[in-house]
Amino acid sequence: MLYRLWVEETEIMPISNAKVGEIIEHLESELLPEILASALKSIVEFDFVVIFGYVGSSRPLALYDDFTPARRVMHVDDYQEGPYLLDPFFLAATAGILPGLWRLSEIAPDRFYQGEYFRSYYDQTGLAEEVGFLVNIHENLTIVISLMRRTRKFSKLEMKALRSVWPIIDAACRRHWRDTETEAPEANAVADITIERAFRGIGEGVLTPREREVVELTLRGHSADALGALLGISSGTVRIHRKNIYTKLRIRSQGELFSVFISALTGSPAKD
Repeated sequence: MLYRLWVEETEIMPISNAKVGEIIEHLESELLPEILASALKSIVEFDFVVIFGYVGSSRPLALYDDFTPARRVMHVDDYQEGPYLLDPFFLAATAGILPGLWRLSEIAPDRFYQGEYFRSYYDQTGLAEEVGFLVNIHENLTIVISLMRRTRKFSKLEMKALRSVWPIIDAACRRHWRDTETEAPEANAVADITIERAFRGIGEGVLTPREREVVELTLRGHSADALGALLGISSGTVRIHRKNIYTKLRIRSQGELFSVFISALTGSPAKD
């Protein structure tokens, strides 16, 4: 097929001039996200694309997706209810990671794939891999264009092909979404307070400030070693903190801790 990757692993085909023309023609049109997805699919195959806009810790803006209705509930509706707070792409977008193309595995904490967010939420998506373009639109908005595959990971050559079109994707997105309405700073501050309250609400009056830090970093997928390095304590001390946390909260697993977090965020009772 025209404009696909060469079979030889020494060359790649860029987006065609026709596709670039479509992108330019549809700048600031509601069709642009679909045009961008089509252009990317002309050089690399993938199953789904979703575009989220991140404004601080506020509920992500769902800017575009091509999911089936059932998948949209899982990838968008459920995600926006709270799991996004533990998503490596959300954390990267709000932590100043350099713009560009990233594999999820490159920005995830060291124990992400053994963490409860992965087991309780992300693994249910059935994805083999997700890669994302991080684009800084302006100081209040970063968008992530996520490309998802169900059966195989993106090869080095395919990643090279996607990185080759980064200047086009970056310029088009910054132009298209530059005037996107974002919540006022006051609203963002309220959202940040809500998130802080959710983490503080886990064992409020029971856990110490240090134990709440351990809870947050544990939920985000950090191992005892990585967590200890971040907090300046030994991994053995981290494990002691975790044991004490479970005892105080009367839980026995990270799965139950994840349930407690979601309940604190949504204000609903934790599941037994």
